[in-house]
Amino acid sequence: MTPVHHITDGRADAPVLILGPSLGTGVRLWDAQVAALARGRRVVRYDLPGHGGTPAALLREPTVAGIAALVLELADSLGVRTFAYAGVSLGGAVGTWLAVHRPERVESLALVCSSARFGEPEAWRERARRVREEGVDGLAATAAGRWFTPGFEATDTARALVADHRTVDPKGYADCCDALAAFDLRGELARIQAPTLVVAGRQDTATPPVHARELADGIDGSSLVEINGAAHLAPVQQPQRVLHALLDHLGQNAATRGAAVRRAVLGDAHVERATAATTSFTAPFQDLITRYAWGEIWTRPGLDRRTRSCITITALIARGHDEELAMHIRAARNNGLSREEIQEVLLHSAVYCGVPAANTAFAIANRILGEEASA
Repeated sequence: MTPVHHITDGRADAPVLILGPSLGTGVRLWDAQVAALARGRRVVRYDLPGHGGTPAALLREPTVAGIAALVLELADSLGVRTFAYAGVSLGGAVGTWLAVHRPERVESLALVCSSARFGEPEAWRERARRVREEGVDGLAATAAGRWFTPGFEATDTARALVADHRTVDPKGYADCCDALAAFDLRGELARIQAPTLVVAGRQDTATPPVHARELADGIDGSSLVEINGAAHLAPVQQPQRVLHALLDHLGQNAATRGAAVRRAVLGDAHVERATAATTSFTAPFQDLITRYAWGEIWTRPGLDRRTRSCITITALIARGHDEELAMHIRAARNNGLSREEIQEVLLHSAVYCGVPAANTAFAIANRILGEEASA
């Protein structure tokens, strides 16, 4: 069976985060969050049946369980056993079903503008009937009013999402409506063991905040975030607030990322000495370094840590920052550079930073590498 259409971002060896869309939308829904999430995760976005590049015929039964089965097939095709999951509306329902029925696959869960039951079944069955008979154009014409607060529908982002809605296969859309009609996990929320974040849009009329509170009350230990100025598609209307909530939930906020990378590169002993020496006066500076240098720059996917070590050593030689250079010679070894590779960086720097600067750098590196050899 061909897996659902999907897009993958981030390192292939990173922990996996699967992002699920809402009814009528596709992978574009998460555009604003992907770059930041992919710094620490292998991010997989998928299209629902009949949406984007996923054929409606892939859905064998029009239930949330049927959609969840496709997500598991996608994960299996990627060689992924366990994953974090975040989903909006119907995409959130898929994650809820997985966390209840396949808990061994779900490491953490984020439910955005979602519900344990999406209203009366008959309303969804009636929408499915209309779409099968009339197509999706009528619903697409009114989608912005359901998805966004007044005024936002005039933005290019909103227009693009509505345009995506118009391309949805009526069969796929109707099958997803039938899936929502049959969905009710209110009595099974207590079975969810995965750490769970629930996000609500304060102005969401499709799944009002009371739905989010019911989820949070039913899932033991879950966290609830309510975002003002957001209707049903909160990741689109309040992208940074949703992103920060997800990063905190996933342990990927800049401070957490930065602290982990700083330890990996500089070593536990150095970080512990720096932490012990921190005072109330220097704490803001240490926070700045951790968040921005280590949490934002060193974690960017464009360069690996070995390359960043080479650049850092060269810059420190050029500026004559000898104490920092000694620290980063050690860091380069932690990042996998050999003695010979460090030698090449210093020789290269002699040409572009000056022989006197390189002479000092060689003396520092010789001392550091000598200490390492005798340890």
